[in-house]
Amino acid sequence: MRYSKLAAFTFSLIVAFPAIAQREQRSGGQRGQPAAQAQTPPQPEPSAPSTERFPAPPPEEKSSKTQHVIHVHGTELHYTAIAGTLLLRDEAQKPRASIFYVYYAQDGANPATRPITFAFNGGPGSSSVWLHMGALGPKRVALTPEGQPVPPPYHLLDNQDTALVFSDLVFIDPVTTGYSRNAPGVNPAEFHGLEGDVQEVGEFIRQFLTRYERWESPKFLAGESYGTTRAAALSQYLLSEEGIYLNGITFISSVFNFETISFESGNDLPYILFLPTYTAAAWYHKKLSGDLQNGDLQHAIEEARRFASTTYANALLKGDSLPAAERKQVEQELARFTGLPVQYIDQANLRVNIFQFTKELLKNERETIGRYDSRIVGPDVNVLSENMNYDPSYASVQGAYTAAFNEYVRKELNWQTDLPYEILTSKVRPWNYSPFTNRYVDVGPRLKAAMTQNGFMKVLQANGYYDLATPFFATEYALDHLELSPALRKNISVMYCAAGHMLYLKQSCLDSLHQHMAQMYQTALAANTSN
Repeated sequence: MRYSKLAAFTFSLIVAFPAIAQREQRSGGQRGQPAAQAQTPPQPEPSAPSTERFPAPPPEEKSSKTQHVIHVHGTELHYTAIAGTLLLRDEAQKPRASIFYVYYAQDGANPATRPITFAFNGGPGSSSVWLHMGALGPKRVALTPEGQPVPPPYHLLDNQDTALVFSDLVFIDPVTTGYSRNAPGVNPAEFHGLEGDVQEVGEFIRQFLTRYERWESPKFLAGESYGTTRAAALSQYLLSEEGIYLNGITFISSVFNFETISFESGNDLPYILFLPTYTAAAWYHKKLSGDLQNGDLQHAIEEARRFASTTYANALLKGDSLPAAERKQVEQELARFTGLPVQYIDQANLRVNIFQFTKELLKNERETIGRYDSRIVGPDVNVLSENMNYDPSYASVQGAYTAAFNEYVRKELNWQTDLPYEILTSKVRPWNYSPFTNRYVDVGPRLKAAMTQNGFMKVLQANGYYDLATPFFATEYALDHLELSPALRKNISVMYCAAGHMLYLKQSCLDSLHQHMAQMYQTALAANTSN
């Protein structure tokens, strides 16, 4: 297993700021030799054909259609599943990419009134397997009720909380993830960036609506992690470029403004916004004291919110001018809210980043807590290292979802291929964050633009209290800074659950997500019928 790569590359951004593109400079002379010895420049090698430079499987549109029935709370749900590929083409109709998707449609429903939801995960570099097989699809991977791992072999269950109850579903794998690939000769880097990715998925949605005659259907998006970044940007792109107005979006474990999660010198915002999640993790592992530990989770979180947004924020604002006596008080309070030693807080200069926290909280027990889900722990690989060596919460689900999907797609969806299904890949790196080069990515303005121009669009935000990848306080901050009018703010609803990044792994949280989504869809459709 590739923990060394995957622990540092996950489907919510670890490094949340744009990389700066660098260009190689070529000179006529050889390095280490005088320029006079290089009067004749080397002859360029013949360039390889583009199909050799960017090899890929031959692009092909194909599909596999199968009929199914599951039992949801004792009622039969009949549906059709289509696993397929759709080709994206340039203006000359030359294939650019083959996009793999799985489409579920309830049998006998009227497409004109039946909602359709386009769902995807994030990464960048993640397939849609997590939302597909964990939250929204008709089948889900069997885990414990708390979302804890089970030993192999793994199996699937009828999903009692499938969104197929109230919406048809389309799960999309962006280029290089899942079975989606660039066409031979097409540089995959064209799709490996904020703008290229949005255009690719937006074009897929437009073609899908045309191909399957779903233009009349109420349209929704559902995204998780970086998938929320994509969904927020898509909401504006679809509206402005394709004339597609959405009825609603479900955001799960969101990141809209990367400044809120980027632990960089000079940026104190993440330290403030992560603190309530640190407190939640410490409470769960019984590392707090006094009233914080003896009270319930909500009490501990609310106290942490209050301290983070007042005393702690003011202390960080003062920087090196913070008086020594005041600093001592803040150190004591930070230790109280994090469960970390005062000495460690002092050595960290009042600033403990997420990788240090996951490593330090249970260091004496020689255990590391999860970043996706801080409830989950694993053995510490290297007690002497400063940062976590792997994420036990990702390791706990990677094998189950990989095995379950590969079995499911072949046996139940009858999709036959020898291509590897890229669950989560680093092949999309480096990711191009243009036009946000040299500044933090912030798609909040695009979401605001879409909500402003389409006043009927509803938004549901789902958060996990134990999510250290995209903490709930950071999401609240981003939503509170959209600068929406009071009327439009009413279109946003928020839910919370005592779970991690993939909050739906916990059965009770999946139940709650299903209920909140159903309510949001009902509200959005009511607005549609009232006009």
